[in-house]
Amino acid sequence: MASFTTSTHSAATVTAGVDEVWAALTDPELLARLTPFLHRVTPQGDDHWVWELSKVPVLGGSYSFAFRERMTFDEPHRIEFTHDPAPGAKEAAGVEGWYALSRRGGHTHLETSLAITVDLPVPGLLRPAVTTAMKGVVVLMGQRFSAHLLQHLDARPV
Repeated sequence: MASFTTSTHSAATVTAGVDEVWAALTDPELLARLTPFLHRVTPQGDDHWVWELSKVPVLGGSYSFAFRERMTFDEPHRIEFTHDPAPGAKEAAGVEGWYALSRRGGHTHLETSLAITVDLPVPGLLRPAVTTAMKGVVVLMGQRFSAHLLQHLDARPV
């Protein structure tokens, strides 16, 4: 078992309003529908969400993960999340990151940064291959999420 991490950062300005983008990003059920490999997001109390990913492909295998994130909301400007397992829980994945929203005229500038860490039953020697595969999956998830979000919002990039 070894830990592997990849990160991503992206930004775009879209024709939707900040309130509409905020509503989409804070709706756990909608996020699960819009995001590939994301099976379910379950709020837990006032400040935690449990994220469940299923069948994420990495190096010819597929893995499922469930992890708890502490969610901090500064409506409608910023969403921060940090991995925060329940006491005594051992989780094989976690994410650290944020979304930042700002008004640009009648449009919304959305920026995001994520660092994803997973424990896999793969030797650390394969780190370059696993990290490359993870990066590919994260890019694919981001592209499809963006396309689905734009479709949901009936918006387009500016």
